[in-house]
Amino acid sequence: MTNASQSDQEGVPSAPDEVQRGLEATLFAAEDPMSVDQLAGHLGDCDKALVREALQALQAHYEQRGVRLVERGKRWHFETAADMAHLLRREKEQVRRLSRAATEVLAIIAYHEPVSRAEIESIRGVQTSSGTLDVLMEAGWIRLAGRREVPGRPVIYATTPEFLDHFGLQSRRDLPGIDELKAAGLLDPVDEAFEVAMGEADDDDGDLESEDLIGEGESEEEDTD
Repeated sequence: MTNASQSDQEGVPSAPDEVQRGLEATLFAAEDPMSVDQLAGHLGDCDKALVREALQALQAHYEQRGVRLVERGKRWHFETAADMAHLLRREKEQVRRLSRAATEVLAIIAYHEPVSRAEIESIRGVQTSSGTLDVLMEAGWIRLAGRREVPGRPVIYATTPEFLDHFGLQSRRDLPGIDELKAAGLLDPVDEAFEVAMGEADDDDGDLESEDLIGEGESEEEDTD
């Protein structure tokens, strides 16, 4: 098995085929998704443009294979092709349903990040319990993103690469817009305040696309302090 020291001794890959083989081996063995910078460094400070070109070539090569090379949040990894997932499933998945409050909070964070709890409450028009934020953090979909430089320095929240990966998004730019959600019937017409809040997002932001979130947990009561 080739280790890091052996790779360094062999020098930096330069030919496109060598770079592709190096990336392929690295990503298959990696425990976590890797960025272009990490991959270039692992290959002995290989040229980043060459790494990006090789990643795109590998992505095209694996497009029709049983595994796919995908980019999520500027990090690359191999994953099972969606139509092959049933071959690897051994037990029924337990669906994690979110309350309406958690669904709204996650959508607001995705639209307006980084955003504080007070800002979330201002958009929703109701108080948000710490338990709602805890649920989203435990799921790995939101993270602490520092503190707002205002009096009191409140904590601000943002989405995570795991959020993008779970919903199959390369970036927040891939979130569908309000019109798409209306057409898909994924918006409750009584949630006018929520709809307006989402409509105020920047043009490069979008709305949640997954049926795993929108409309789930409708029977649960609103979270309040």
